[in-house]
Amino acid sequence: MDHKKYLKIALDMGAEQAVFFRIEDIEFDARTILKCMFGCADWGNANTCPSRPGSLRPWEYQKVLENYTWGIIVHSTNKYLSQKISFSIERQAFLDGYYFAFSMSDCALCKECNGFKGMKCVNPKQARPSFHSIGVDVFKTVRKFGLPIETLKNEDDPQNWYSAVFIE
Repeated sequence: MDHKKYLKIALDMGAEQAVFFRIEDIEFDARTILKCMFGCADWGNANTCPSRPGSLRPWEYQKVLENYTWGIIVHSTNKYLSQKISFSIERQAFLDGYYFAFSMSDCALCKECNGFKGMKCVNPKQARPSFHSIGVDVFKTVRKFGLPIETLKNEDDPQNWYSAVFIE
């Protein structure tokens, strides 16, 4: 396991921070779906949303993700960059033989998600669910590593974006 290689990729690509995690460090909490259902404009629209037909529920994601042993959390203040970095790490891990490597990041590939128009995703190979929508308590998880995260009080508050790559 050469996790330092993936941390370097993240930092070289412009991540604010990147940290190694073990699966035991991830805080799962199925209540995340409540915040998605009642508070997110993407609910019922976005193609990476847990509301899409056939999507796993948080407790089902947990069961799947607990088969991983480690991974990388990426911190950025840019949503698109966070996703780009996590997907690059996923790709490199796959090429390194970790064929189940899987990244999760709040999707920012398109200016407007086709799901809002009732259409299919135009980037299905790269679109991924967000770290929080699959049942991870992102606040509790990233605070374990001393990473910055606060509830936003104003629209102008700087936002921290987190993505994760789960690696076997």
